[in-house]
Amino acid sequence: MSPFQGYRGDGVLAGVRSRKRVFASAAAEPVTAAAAPKRQKRREEPSLDALPDECLFEVLRRVRGARARCASACVSRRWLALLAGIRAASEAVLAPPAAPAVPDLNQEYIGGEDEEEAEADLMDHDGDARERTLEGRDATDARLTAAAIAGGLAAVSVLGSHPARGVTDAGVSALARGCPALRSLSLWDVPRVTDAGLAEIASECHGLERLDITGCPLITDKGLIAVAQGCPELKSLTIEGCSGVANEGLKAIGRSCAKLAAVNIKNCAHVDDQGVSGLVSFATASLAKVRFQGLSITDASLAVIGYYGKAITDLTLARLPAVGERGFWVMANAQGLQKLRCMTVASCPGLTDLALASVAKFSPSLKLVNLKKCSKVSDGCLKEFAESARVLENLQLEECNKVTLMGILAFLLNCSPKFKALSLAKCIGIKDICSAPAQLPVCKSLRSLTIKDCPGFTDASMAVVGMICPQLENVNLSGLAAVTDNGFLPLIKSSESGLVNVDLNGCENLTDAAVSALVKAHGGSLAHLSLEGCSKITDASLFAISESCSQLAELDLSNCMVSDYGVAVLAAAKQLKLRILSLSGCMKVTQKSVPFLGSMSSSLEGLNLQFNFIGNHNIASLEKQLWRCDILA
Repeated sequence: MSPFQGYRGDGVLAGVRSRKRVFASAAAEPVTAAAAPKRQKRREEPSLDALPDECLFEVLRRVRGARARCASACVSRRWLALLAGIRAASEAVLAPPAAPAVPDLNQEYIGGEDEEEAEADLMDHDGDARERTLEGRDATDARLTAAAIAGGLAAVSVLGSHPARGVTDAGVSALARGCPALRSLSLWDVPRVTDAGLAEIASECHGLERLDITGCPLITDKGLIAVAQGCPELKSLTIEGCSGVANEGLKAIGRSCAKLAAVNIKNCAHVDDQGVSGLVSFATASLAKVRFQGLSITDASLAVIGYYGKAITDLTLARLPAVGERGFWVMANAQGLQKLRCMTVASCPGLTDLALASVAKFSPSLKLVNLKKCSKVSDGCLKEFAESARVLENLQLEECNKVTLMGILAFLLNCSPKFKALSLAKCIGIKDICSAPAQLPVCKSLRSLTIKDCPGFTDASMAVVGMICPQLENVNLSGLAAVTDNGFLPLIKSSESGLVNVDLNGCENLTDAAVSALVKAHGGSLAHLSLEGCSKITDASLFAISESCSQLAELDLSNCMVSDYGVAVLAAAKQLKLRILSLSGCMKVTQKSVPFLGSMSSSLEGLNLQFNFIGNHNIASLEKQLWRCDILA
């Protein structure tokens, strides 16, 4: 009942009732065309948009706390735009002339009480600044501006863009004004950002250290020149797939950014020798990590790298069809790459046996070499390469089809005593040899061996591996379908130091006998075992694992023939402290395994139960029992 029921003191309510009757009678009459706009205007609800900026600011600035203030901005576009226009500690705040001074909003956000309640995933490694990532449909100007007005952001990544309301220069400008202390900015596939937005970043964020621009076709040399002039602290630059970027921007970066240490230029059609040469020659004192891929550069650029790359420690050259053997030879013989430690070359037809030997000879610090799809590298240079690279620790070859097992044996016979890791992937030349060489090497320093997806590698070759690598700890034999127990067992027996990581993914001819021998010989050291796709592996292997393995932390049984009984055996092994277990595609694992999985050790952090017959309702029950564990189903 209304508190004004029956009140007649001054006739106010009576007047209200009479007006209601008048309005009701008027509503019953037909509405004329002239009266329609008035009626529409009368029915409009009050809106904050009717207030001037000064009044709106005075109302909403009294909202306390960063979260509440950001929430207010998200429901009022004018408030959002107003905050976005305020530069941190630099512009006078909108207020009437007679009004007292208003505290800077950005400073309030940084020092407010709500700052302690910020989400942990927004904190960077320093613990005193925040990171924010906008991805896909969430990447809009409104969201970027709302993140910017809270201030304090040190790293921002925009990955993709909303198809209709994507990030534009307006959002990037708001970010620049709201976060002048920004240190890292990534713009991936943001096609509506232009040089104007990048120039705003350059004019406000003078401490920017890392810039990653990928798939931004409207950014050109003009934007990069602005960054060069406004961001002298820049240390890392990535430009990928930006068709508007050419040579002048790179030369400006090299000339003005004296601290530039890492550069990655990829798939930029208009970058050629002038841009690369200018960048490298100007940044000769600081540039340590260089990656050039998919560019129209020639031997001239490699000559500049070889002469001016005095600080380069990590060099990647990929898909450079115009670079020939001469370019690599000159790069090496310029003798400027004295500090080079890691070199990756992919899909470069100019890398020949002569070029590779020259690089090894004149790069005395070289520790890692990774060659992919280098079709002209063969056995001919491996012996000389091994003799020249005296501190080499790691050699990785992928799809280098002219390299054979004879070349690898020659390399191991002459390699550095510090050599630790060898990887051979998809090399069709790696196959069984008709007769073993007169002298087999014994590489006692080798700790890690990967022979992956080499279809010609069978039991005969595996037996040779066991003889020459007695100190292996990490073995990856993924995709060697031709290897059987007869080839794998000698490798197990010859390993003296104890295997730690073993990956047998796709070795479909290995049986329980091989796994049992492996865990009995190395159960005390084995920490990671992958048997994915080993279709002959059954519960017998799990019984051996449960009895012999005390250090095993990760076990992958995907697409094996294990059953509920094997799961029960694993669960009952008290000494087994698995962190990761995969039973994906194990069709014999059913709902009967649920009680056993639920009783597994509290150490379990990840469980993969995809593609089996456990059922969704049983998964829900497991999630309650294993609440610490991430379950993939």
